[in-house]
Amino acid sequence: MLSTFFTFASKLKLSSGLVLMLATVFAIICANSPLRDYYSLLLSTPLGVTVGDLVIIKPLLLWINDGLMAVFFFLVGLELKRELMEGELADKRNIILPAVGAIGGMIVPAIIYLYFNINDPIAINGWAIPAATDIAFALAVLAVLGSRVPLALKLFLTSLAIFDDIGAIVIIALFYTSNISVTALIVVSICLPVLFILNKRNIITYTPYLLIGIIMWTATLKSGVHATLAGVVLAMFIPLRSKKDPSISPLKALEHDLHHSVNYLVLPIFAFANAGLNLSGVGVDQLLHPVPIGIALGLFLGKQLGIFTICWIFIKLKITQLPKGMNWLSLYGTSALCGIGFTMSLFIGSLAFQHTGVDSSFDERLGIILGSLASGIFGYIILRISFRQKETSKI
Repeated sequence: MLSTFFTFASKLKLSSGLVLMLATVFAIICANSPLRDYYSLLLSTPLGVTVGDLVIIKPLLLWINDGLMAVFFFLVGLELKRELMEGELADKRNIILPAVGAIGGMIVPAIIYLYFNINDPIAINGWAIPAATDIAFALAVLAVLGSRVPLALKLFLTSLAIFDDIGAIVIIALFYTSNISVTALIVVSICLPVLFILNKRNIITYTPYLLIGIIMWTATLKSGVHATLAGVVLAMFIPLRSKKDPSISPLKALEHDLHHSVNYLVLPIFAFANAGLNLSGVGVDQLLHPVPIGIALGLFLGKQLGIFTICWIFIKLKITQLPKGMNWLSLYGTSALCGIGFTMSLFIGSLAFQHTGVDSSFDERLGIILGSLASGIFGYIILRISFRQKETSKI
């Protein structure tokens, strides 16, 4: 049934960004209609798993954020390993520009957010929310621009998003962990050498990796370190190639199998569960609250300024160069497009305030939606102007 849905979506040429957008709109409709009570009830429904003395009981929302998103991060890890070993990032010359751009695109948005929230000990926890980029939505905007988009621009955007994801993973690991359980971390540490042995023996069947991965995910969940990181770690041990037959790539096959499921199922479910923003009673006070202002301006201004400025500096210093087919205006438009932080921003936002005892979900969602929407529109306009200028110069 799922394969039929994925085939149907492919025939309709539905981009993953469009599906995400539809899920977001549906969530907002549910949160602002008579369905809102059912929407809240659904997400708060407790679900549990019991195996002997091990008991995990969480509301549906946390199963989505901790469980389904671990699958997303597993796919991110697979893509990262492939790119580093034999993709665009295997060539060091292709690493510098997107890497420094990603760094600038994380630092400046965080500074802007902190400028508005530095004196609030609770709000300050959200400093990393505008530091993320949503590659699905960004690529969806490029898809609207059509064949005029040069391949080099798509590769630059994708590479930058990969480094952005690495930064997000590091931030989650270092700053968004709760009380650490030593016992659970010992279980995780036992799983790692087992995965290493499987990799070294070039075991190419998925089952042993996934069984150990489930154990490691459960232990990570109990450890206080965010469970989604287990997905990234597991991906690093999946063999790239079979030693007996190099034409067989377990990593690429698994990445291909997961791609549609993650883009058309996991991420839309996450968006539906986390984007429900109740707009009733929204006024100037809510719009001008430091949290949504910091997030929105961090995404919209911080991303474009941080990425473009640091890339400009490194290019002018001749440390790296503009990718072929791109000019300064298209670089700026791409930098602006990276302000679409939607999925990852929502995810980090769900972690930022969960231990504060204060419900800041409205403020964070409002800022993320406003900043992402403004970035998408502005980036599209700048890129459209850039491509039009390029076409005119050829005449």
